Amino acid sequence: MLVRRGRAGASERPPYNCHRDLGPYAGVDAFLADLARDHPRQAARHSVELHSIVPALNPARMTAADEQPIRFHPVRRTAALSFGAAEFVAACAVRRPLTVHFVHADAADETTAELLATLTRRLASTPTALHLHDGGAPGPEVESRPTHLRAMLGDSLARGFYHHAVRTARRGRAAVTPETDLALWWSFTTGLATALAAVGHAVEALQLYAEARAVTDDPKITMSAAYSTAMLYARHLPPAQQDPALARQWLETALHLADGITDERRRVVSTIFYEQGIALLDSREGRVDEALELVNSGLVKLSTVLGADERRQDQARLRHNRAQLHLALGKAAEALADLDDVIAYDPENCEYYVDRAALHRAAGRTSAALGDYAAAIRLGPHLPEAYYNRATLYEETGRSGAAREDLLRVLAIDPAHLDARVALANLHLARGDLAAAEACVRSAPAERRDAPALLCTLGLIRSERGALDEADDLLTRALDAAPGLAEAWTNRAAVRFERGDAAAAVADLDRAVVLSTAAEPRFNRATALMRLERWGEAADDLTAALSVPGLDAKLRRDLRAGLNRCRAHASSRRR
Repeated sequence: MLVRRGRAGASERPPYNCHRDLGPYAGVDAFLADLARDHPRQAARHSVELHSIVPALNPARMTAADEQPIRFHPVRRTAALSFGAAEFVAACAVRRPLTVHFVHADAADETTAELLATLTRRLASTPTALHLHDGGAPGPEVESRPTHLRAMLGDSLARGFYHHAVRTARRGRAAVTPETDLALWWSFTTGLATALAAVGHAVEALQLYAEARAVTDDPKITMSAAYSTAMLYARHLPPAQQDPALARQWLETALHLADGITDERRRVVSTIFYEQGIALLDSREGRVDEALELVNSGLVKLSTVLGADERRQDQARLRHNRAQLHLALGKAAEALADLDDVIAYDPENCEYYVDRAALHRAAGRTSAALGDYAAAIRLGPHLPEAYYNRATLYEETGRSGAAREDLLRVLAIDPAHLDARVALANLHLARGDLAAAEACVRSAPAERRDAPALLCTLGLIRSERGALDEADDLLTRALDAAPGLAEAWTNRAAVRFERGDAAAAVADLDRAVVLSTAAEPRFNRATALMRLERWGEAADDLTAALSVPGLDAKLRRDLRAGLNRCRAHASSRRR
């Protein structure tokens, strides 16, 4: 497929082979490595994403086998890596136009296909031309040695390239059987189940663990399968198929099997981490104190068998669990202390900084929160959550320009990020730029345009532009899909009030007040009630709204003015 024609003066690169059998990011990794050698300064600015895609560029890299335990990355991480790599290529293309050919694009791994699509979009306005070709020279011979496949599987899991892990594990399972090499067969089976769960196929993963229990009674395998089955029922299966009771039963089975481990250190470590699953279920069922007791006892027991520098990621995870439980109990200071410890144990995990930033933010420590968001962005560039959370903090503190930049970055990385799109549209609305707000909502990916939050926002925008009938229809569609969306009831009430139907507005605001503790629905209902001359009810709403903490000065003035008006009418009626 021809994506773009080459431009005069562009240098021609030899074709890069994208065939999936060459591994994740095949072809594009070689292209990026060539660019990095030609543009070392630009490469240094994008080292995190380049090292993730092309490990050979990182002189301090560790293999998957060296990093224990493996840090499992979220599936969405590859989209962030693609965005950063495309920014790097675009910066290089400004200096030196290129014409690049990729062959076997039709047989590319999912990581390669995602990055090629991102490059195509990003480079559309640059002098670099990409040519994607289906087919090409004969593909490489597929690797079939089981031990090599096992190493490839571990690498793909460790780097978060789960589709490639699925294919590799299937090849491995085809090459060995439980009878010929049980340990290797189990490595491929549990690796396949892990990768399938990550890409949304948890039901098939469940079947794999059942198969393992059917073919062997090896205690190590059945113990691991029991724990993994529990986690599928607790977390990974579709919501309708999750079953906390079954999850607890499988965890108890895993704990029973762990009790039979003869090596004390392995027995203690396995027991502690299986108990964390019990703690998860306890916390979800409201028994947070019991969950906290399990985590605390686990930390004490872990200290008896591990040195301070051993399995630091695991020690960090337990403390992170405790931080979440402290937070659920309203103990913010203890949660913050836990997160300080978590980051000391695992300072390279960007998600921990996002969590700590939220605590700083809740306590009003804006500078500390911004510092943690900056650290998260440095360690995990182009992960949308840190940019989005920082944007909302910027907006709260009056830095709307900085907020807008972060939201635009989120949508450049992930156009389907609903919260960021709504927030950006609202920023445009606050500036009075209705055209920009509407364009922001309407440019959402097709599969997201009927999302209730977007319909609600578009309804608000259309009402501001005077299209009340269209706004009413949009808001009704939002409510049909999400009757619990308080903003949609509030916005439709405003439309109906504007059209002169105060009674219909009150009916909508009755629903909004049930759903929201904010002051605005009560203020709006009071306004509609005053139109209907129901002064006493309006005064009750205004009084209740004035008791809401954190009111801005303008809304407080409006509430008091409305209440004075109600009192004046009540006084005139008594006379």
